[in-house]
Amino acid sequence: MTISRNVAVPLLAALLVAGCAAPTPGPGEAGPAGDGDAMTLADGYEPDDLNPLLGYGSEGASKFYDGLFAYDADRTLQPALAAGEATPSDDQRTWTVPIRDGVTFHDGSAFGPEDVVATYSAILDPDRAATIRSSVPMLRAVEAEGPDAVRFELEYPYGAFPERLTSGILPSEILDDGGPVADLPVNTEAVGTGPYRLTEWRRGDTMIMEANAGYWGGAPAVSRVTVVFAADDNTRAQRTAAGEFDGTVLPPALARPVAEQSGLALREHASADYRTIALPFANPVTADPAIRAALNRAVNREGMIDALLAGQGEPAHHPIPGVLPEQVEPAATFAFDPAEAGRILDDAGWAPGPDGVRSRDGRPASFTLMYSAQDTVRRDLAQAFASDARAAGIDVRLEGLGWEAIEPRMGTDAVVLGGGDPFDPGFKAWQLLHSANAADGFNNPGSYANPEVDAALDAALRAPDEAGRTEQIKAFQRAYVDDPGMVFLAFLGHSYVSRDDWDGYVEVVEPHTHGVTWGPWWNLEDWTPKQ
Repeated sequence: MTISRNVAVPLLAALLVAGCAAPTPGPGEAGPAGDGDAMTLADGYEPDDLNPLLGYGSEGASKFYDGLFAYDADRTLQPALAAGEATPSDDQRTWTVPIRDGVTFHDGSAFGPEDVVATYSAILDPDRAATIRSSVPMLRAVEAEGPDAVRFELEYPYGAFPERLTSGILPSEILDDGGPVADLPVNTEAVGTGPYRLTEWRRGDTMIMEANAGYWGGAPAVSRVTVVFAADDNTRAQRTAAGEFDGTVLPPALARPVAEQSGLALREHASADYRTIALPFANPVTADPAIRAALNRAVNREGMIDALLAGQGEPAHHPIPGVLPEQVEPAATFAFDPAEAGRILDDAGWAPGPDGVRSRDGRPASFTLMYSAQDTVRRDLAQAFASDARAAGIDVRLEGLGWEAIEPRMGTDAVVLGGGDPFDPGFKAWQLLHSANAADGFNNPGSYANPEVDAALDAALRAPDEAGRTEQIKAFQRAYVDDPGMVFLAFLGHSYVSRDDWDGYVEVVEPHTHGVTWGPWWNLEDWTPKQ
């Protein structure tokens, strides 16, 4: 790979020349960036919905909702709508959570135990089809315990259960009528207890939030936030450099020159956000263990990070991130070894043809790899992966598509996926790679199955303490690299540029979810104007 790490500098210069013709804010957008106590941000992704039962804000950084618990900058769990720590029974199968008093929802209704019970009961009810049901597989029941606490009953002991309680809580009145949660009005009209209220959402354009003056944690000083949705990275770079936005997320190769040439602060965050090539087991080529083993040794992970991510990232071999070194098994890696990849394929009977593409029993070593057409990072990684695979004699045909076209095909065609979090990566690994989750949407979309991997992940879920959980997470990694189901490429660094007019910025290690939900603005409700 010979891509220059400085390729974005001349590109940005061209963008800045065009900046005088940048689009001006339309109706519903805030005024110029840096306008008083208001803020205008740009995001490359627009949410499909605002429903916490469909996964919105599930890691706890939503501005509209609060969970029972949330993470601080050190990734330590802190009470949010809970009034204190969760208390387990001796066998860790019952957890009691005290409930914060004096909290109100955006619609004026009072928050209480009945809202927690209604929210988690809806998650448990299969008829309501909450997509976050897989985030609490151990949960059996929830009920109020008096006026100021709730009790969760588990199917099996789970020592990290409070970490499963960061999803937003909805008012019980919204959930009373039953029916699929996908039909709830909160899909587009958020009603939570969070620090900001949704005042306007113009699909494909802007979202406007106003500070919740009655927020239990104190009214935010940033009183109004306008989020402009602009999918194209170069467009966001141009408009940010032209002064339209107070901040945005950008690929590292664009973020650095934008910051240097426009005087904005550069914020670079480590993350647990992986990019991986999910290989379907219904495809006879990608299901072959030799193909999967060879691809994991044929890809130049360091080269991709240097050339495509401006060095912002680290190699990934499985979903356990290096930001949690105590959970990483050092031996569970794949060396970049094209010769070994070739040997594996030779031994498995995949012979090179006249065009360099291998075949076996008349079947070419060829498959389709899909990626989100709007995501330049996934596109670039897909192209680099295909190039490395081609050098090993494996033909990868690329298709850039929308997610509505990708999702129905994930069982038969490979796809570039992202995910991960730095809070409970062992649980994320269970969702992604345990056979019980086969073909469950983005959970194990390729239907990977490995009994040793299943056993280690099950043991990690049921471990009585952190030491036991870590031991099983490392056992999972060892079992996985012996029989990989995907080709993990990198944990991305997240890059942002922002106007430095406020105090309160705290660097964090981020999950897959980023943009303006996390980034420098993850704790926006705590920011105050610089004096």
